[in-house]
Order: sequence, then C-alpha cells, then structure tokens
Amino acid sequence: MTTPSIPHHVFILMGVSGSGKSAVASQVSYQLQTAFLDGDFLHPRANILKMAEGHPLDDNDRQPWLQALNDAAFAMQRTQAVSIIVCSALKKRYRDILRKGNQNLKFIYLKGDFDTIEARLRARKGHFFKPQMLVTQFAALEEPGSDEYDVLVVDIDHTLDEVVAATVATIKGAVNKD
Repeated sequence: MTTPSIPHHVFILMGVSGSGKSAVASQVSYQLQTAFLDGDFLHPRANILKMAEGHPLDDNDRQPWLQALNDAAFAMQRTQAVSIIVCSALKKRYRDILRKGNQNLKFIYLKGDFDTIEARLRARKGHFFKPQMLVTQFAALEEPGSDEYDVLVVDIDHTLDEVVAATVATIKGAVNKD
C-alpha cells in the first residue's frame, strides 16, 4: 500500500556513526519545531539483547526494525508537516525498506570522510571510541547513487551550526519544491 501524497514530509538523517545524526536532528527539530525519533529506540528486545551481549546484528535482525521505522515514518507524517528520523541506513536495501510505499520520505545523507569523523569521535568527551567500529561502518556503507533520487546530501566538513543550517535549508528546499 502506498501512502497518499499529502503535504507532509519525513526526512531520515543517515550516515555512519559519528557523522552527527543525533546532534543535527536535535537542533534541526528544535529550529523547525517538529518531532524527531532516534531510530535505535525502535529496536526489538531481541536486537537489544543481542547487541548488549556484544554480537553484531545481521540483515535478518534488522528486517523487523527497519519495518518498524517504515511504520513510524507513516505515523509521524500523519500528524507533523515535517518529521525527522535518525537511522544510519548504510545499505541501499535498508533504504529501500524504509522508503517502501512512502513517497513523502526523503533521506538526508550526512556525508563526511573517514578522517573528519574519526577526529570528531576521538574528541568526544566521555565517549569510548574504538577505531575499528568506524572502519566497519565505512566498510558497510553503500553510498547513495544517482538512482536514489530521494537522497539529499549535506557535507559535514563544517561546524555543527553550519551543518544544522545546511540541513534546515535542505529540508526547507525539499518541502517548498514539493
């Protein structure tokens, strides 16, 4: 079932760990006075327990979670003109599940290079950083191609305030275009 086209929009902020998804989403949602959801909150109990035991999730584990995010996007757009969801969405097949049946959904890819993100992760206060985690994230990343017309890109090689401003401008541009 496809979502009827209404003037409401959902934007999924995507990118590798450390790209600033949560920090950007928090400030953007505040500036736009809208809702945002951290996609990690919708992981089923089995996924949470598996990760707590130190085991990585596989695609089968992610399937119900991605479907829950697709459902959440549908629900959010019913009540908000603009909604934001944070989800790494590293692989195209994940993005396909997220966008399925929802023409009001777009992705904002917070794009940065390895060195920029590694430096930011190392600078985080009180955050334990394993460099191998970032290597794994970049290895898993399937950057959106030109066939993914619903992916907008924001370069994160700027200050947080500049990235937030660029993200707000990207969202406003997409909303005004539709």
